[in-house]
Amino acid sequence: MTMPAVVQTLGAALPLVTIVLLMLVARWSAARAGAVGLGVTLVCAWGIFAYGREVYGDLGTLGAMAGAFAEALFTAGTILWIIFPALCIHQLQIRTGAIDVLQRALGRLSPDPRLAALLVAWFFALFLEGAAGFGTTIALAAPMLVSLGFQPVVAVTMALTGHVAGVSFGAVGTPILPQMAATGLSGLALARANGFYHSVLGWVLLGSMMMTVVQVRQGQAGRRPSIWGWTLLAAALFLVPFFVLSRWVGPELPTLGGALVGGAGFVVILTLASRSRAATSGAHRERLPGQRWHLLRAAAPYLILVLLILLTRLLAPVQRRLTDVVWEWVLFERFGGSFQPLFHPGSLLFLGFLGGALWQRASLSETRTAMHLAAGQLGAVTVALLSMLSLSRLMVHAGMIDSLAAAAANTLREVWPVCAPAVGALGTFVTGSATASNILLSDFQQATAQHLLLPVLPLIGAQGFGAAVGNMICPHNIIAGGATVGVSGQEGEILRRTLGVCALYTLLGGLIALWIVR
Repeated sequence: MTMPAVVQTLGAALPLVTIVLLMLVARWSAARAGAVGLGVTLVCAWGIFAYGREVYGDLGTLGAMAGAFAEALFTAGTILWIIFPALCIHQLQIRTGAIDVLQRALGRLSPDPRLAALLVAWFFALFLEGAAGFGTTIALAAPMLVSLGFQPVVAVTMALTGHVAGVSFGAVGTPILPQMAATGLSGLALARANGFYHSVLGWVLLGSMMMTVVQVRQGQAGRRPSIWGWTLLAAALFLVPFFVLSRWVGPELPTLGGALVGGAGFVVILTLASRSRAATSGAHRERLPGQRWHLLRAAAPYLILVLLILLTRLLAPVQRRLTDVVWEWVLFERFGGSFQPLFHPGSLLFLGFLGGALWQRASLSETRTAMHLAAGQLGAVTVALLSMLSLSRLMVHAGMIDSLAAAAANTLREVWPVCAPAVGALGTFVTGSATASNILLSDFQQATAQHLLLPVLPLIGAQGFGAAVGNMICPHNIIAGGATVGVSGQEGEILRRTLGVCALYTLLGGLIALWIVR
């Protein structure tokens, strides 16, 4: 490798190393670490990669920087449109007492909070990921876990870990679309390639999540039976239909269908076990008149959201009508973005909030207060998002991500399959999206596989797998999750809790990729 290439690689890595060290070692918030990382990125992009001087020489430095910042501002707005209505729903649920009703309902299924955690952080989180994705999962699952008694940092960690197995097919298979476009491979072939990794390894995520639950519940653990049988059951109930759907159906339904089938089965088994315990002990649970109606009303925002997701994602005519409405912008013919206001998860969340308020007969004052409190939580989140996203867009446009990926391929030729998932995870860490990581790096993964005379499909699957894993450590997911439970500024603590699991899961995926290609 020539000296300039070495300098470029080090310059490309420096912003990411800076952020990780500041958040993990110095325990800085994402906003502070992102601001410093952005400064480092500006220096490296301009000084080492000549961004704005050679890459977009006709625009000049200011024009090139302005374009990247405009994309960051736009993307931040689309993410905030998810966080805000999710916060509104959470505040509404607290003010109307719906959270208490749901807690009692989960308690009737089982008095063990660990089983409630399985329902929320595994099945509910995976359902939201399969149906909506794009940040909806963490923003809704984490507050529910807090309402069950888990500490906010622990709740965000659990939601981040639990949803990863479904990210490759999130939002009804959206991350697979750029892989289809880049490689020309069929959706079914890519679903098989992506799904195999999670089908084999998904139990690692759930086991790690439940170890966190057991550790924080140590005081009660000695008085309760082992949770690991239920954990294995929950893993199997999701991963088996997930594997079947990814193997023989396609990319649209593995996560959504696996969560629906597995979650329903888990609830049925829990209910039967609860009735069996009650019969054995002779206990009698009084059923209050209208109890089911009260439960439905308490769950109204979530039920409306589920209905809207199914209508807009699974009915092709409805989906076409909604996606036809697109807001687009272009700057300097090189930068731009698009937004589908009727199809965006944030819009569905806001409709779920308004519909839930009507169903629960919340007063206008309660509804307005929920919105006001939600808006008040967005300040620090906005700063953190803008700094991280600005860094991301600068790295992408300056060619810094391409430089890192090419350096990895050139220096790790013999063990490239082991490293391929890590490249996908890096793409998500920087861009904040598994879909964006696949857009950015699928061509690179295919070209590298062909250059090294390796089969393309397993490595494209490893890319999609790694891109999903990166959601666990993606700064904007951590920022959004922390915001919904009121722990803005503690993102470094959350990253410390998820980084080890992310590294293990990525490494295991790489070893499977190596086994497949060899």
